[in-house]
Amino acid sequence: MTVGLFIPCYMDQLYPNAAIATLELLEGLSLDVVYPLHQTCCGQPLANSGFSHLTQGCNALFIENFSRFDYVVCPSGSCALHIKEHLSSLNQQEDATALASRVYELVEFLTDVIKIQALDASFPHKVSLHHSCHSLRGLYLAQMSELSSPTFSKPNDLLNMVDGLELVKLERSDECCGFGGTFCVFEEAVSAKMGKDRVDDHVVSGSEYITSSDMSCLMHMEGILKRNHSATKVIHIAEILNSKSAPNIEPKG
Repeated sequence: MTVGLFIPCYMDQLYPNAAIATLELLEGLSLDVVYPLHQTCCGQPLANSGFSHLTQGCNALFIENFSRFDYVVCPSGSCALHIKEHLSSLNQQEDATALASRVYELVEFLTDVIKIQALDASFPHKVSLHHSCHSLRGLYLAQMSELSSPTFSKPNDLLNMVDGLELVKLERSDECCGFGGTFCVFEEAVSAKMGKDRVDDHVVSGSEYITSSDMSCLMHMEGILKRNHSATKVIHIAEILNSKSAPNIEPKG
């Protein structure tokens, strides 16, 4: 199995430790992981702003970089979902559709493809989990609280495998943090207020670390935490799972 590692541009520039943790975690699974050096932004900001017709260059480069891999793994629910649902090409639509079906967000890949059963990882801290809107309502990594259905959470399942980690309970488990990509730029006041409410729930719970599969949401909340001089920190889920990476996986076949 050969995996192409897709790292969102903001993570590459601002949170390289989360990207490195993703790489090390996947390599710890004895996977052949390749990072295409010419990858760039997936084009999501343009598309979210109503300029999807200007993303063809991003789409063509993504297809060129990642078509040769069995799977493409991305440590970001929003970027992964954008590619899965919106990758297109004027001249290579068949290739684009086939490639989009092989794109997985990191948690999704670990639970649904690799099927991790145990982790040799240790993180002795109180941790609260933020379910991003894209990962929750787009990728269905967890059950939405508004539905009367059996609850599940793929990130929860992985975090419960980490030795010493205490997963604290929130009052509102799947509330939006207010980031919303370009929403936080065009609706700054609303975004900031939503973020403050979301952060308060994590802090009141006694959480030492807020984690998520979306670093963009964590970035938004980190800004609020720092302005409040809070002791609570943010950390990408890959960094927790990679604290010692020697996972046991379910045999295939």
